[in-house]
Amino acid sequence: MSEDESKEGSSLSNTETARRQWREDRTTFQRVYDVITGVTEYERADTIAERAACSADGARNALTQLTEMGIATRRGNRPAEFRRNDSYFRWKRIETLADEHSLPELRERLNALIDEDAEFQDRFDVPDPNAVPSTRLADSDHATVHEYLESLSRWRTVRYDIELLQDAITRAERHQHGDDGAGISA
Repeated sequence: MSEDESKEGSSLSNTETARRQWREDRTTFQRVYDVITGVTEYERADTIAERAACSADGARNALTQLTEMGIATRRGNRPAEFRRNDSYFRWKRIETLADEHSLPELRERLNALIDEDAEFQDRFDVPDPNAVPSTRLADSDHATVHEYLESLSRWRTVRYDIELLQDAITRAERHQHGDDGAGISA
């Protein structure tokens, strides 16, 4: 056996060992939760069951609970399809930011991102990443196109993070003033 084959076999063995350990250490509900957090397009319960290493009925029961909790969304009945509820995960991220960081820390990070956003606006000479014309890449080499697309991706991330931080600051201010937002849904 060559060294490459040995490494490949070892890697596969490690993956199988980790998957077996995951099945043994996590309940069906926990495994379905683990899987649904990565499902961004609607999938049938039996597909999720296969990935979660459980029965289709076990997956359906867990998915029903996750839907009731707002963690997953459901579409249709026969067959029902499920995916993660992005609104829930956005809300959870905002709550985590507000709980784990002080208002000055949140504001400092927001200001840094606003500065980075302004740099992107100056660099690309447009107000937002979706306004950048693709014609700018017409005669560019692969490395330039890659760097360009990477920059646009970063700019979109900056914009998304600005929105999250603004919401986290609002949440933290409400909490600081004794209004914890009870009754406000995600």
